Amino acid sequence: MSQHPSHLEQIPRLNRAAGQIEGIKRMVGEGQYCVDILTQLRAVRSAIKTIELSVLETHMKSCLAKSCQCGDDATRDKQLAEILGLLKKYE
Repeated sequence: MSQHPSHLEQIPRLNRAAGQIEGIKRMVGEGQYCVDILTQLRAVRSAIKTIELSVLETHMKSCLAKSCQCGDDATRDKQLAEILGLLKKYE
């Protein structure tokens, strides 16, 4: 068994987002109105953001919490740096 938490509950959300992307590809292929395509792209971004935040929350509640509880300062600091690095990339 993996030491990492499971994110299997995200599979349905990921499948929905993949379906949305396939729909957008069809819209582009059919020459649909730009604003309609942009609206669907925004919806996919929102869906992905929701999944991303859920994975981050799980990471913080599981992996980071374990690091803090076991007193492993080096691991905790490394994980905090990873999270901060991810957040900085979004700026």
